[in-house]
Amino acid sequence: MNKKAVILTCLILAVISLLGFKALTNLSSDNPILTEPQEDTNSLLVSVETIPADKIEVVHFHGTRQCWSCITVGEFALETIKNMFPEEYQSGRIVFKDINSDLPENKAIVDKYQARGSSLFVNAVSNNKDSIEEDTTVWRLVTNQERFTDYFENKLKALLGE
Repeated sequence: MNKKAVILTCLILAVISLLGFKALTNLSSDNPILTEPQEDTNSLLVSVETIPADKIEVVHFHGTRQCWSCITVGEFALETIKNMFPEEYQSGRIVFKDINSDLPENKAIVDKYQARGSSLFVNAVSNNKDSIEEDTTVWRLVTNQERFTDYFENKLKALLGE
């Protein structure tokens, strides 16, 4: 199979996947498993350190070429940090890093986080000990900035012990 055919096949599969996902999220609310959560974004928090973090690193990994949702996850995360935690951001207690995982100079941080593809990681550092966790929930919220911000703000507040 030539390169153009492979790319075309991947694009077709991506479109079909997106259409299928869209169809699932538009099903009636009779099936709560298939509907998007509507109310409490705090319930999306799965696990949070009980000891307040001394520092939080939010690391957005991406390739050289990014799709809309990959770009948006990074933008929403950074906006949430800057708008909701301006003092912590200015002081360096919360750090945002945008990392192109395709670049060889970023290999060490990609390996540290074990990042694969586009991803968002949160590292709650307490007593110089890393607690690295990939946040996959943000991808479900990428089409709604308000819900994304509420979720991510609550997650960071919990990690800070607020």
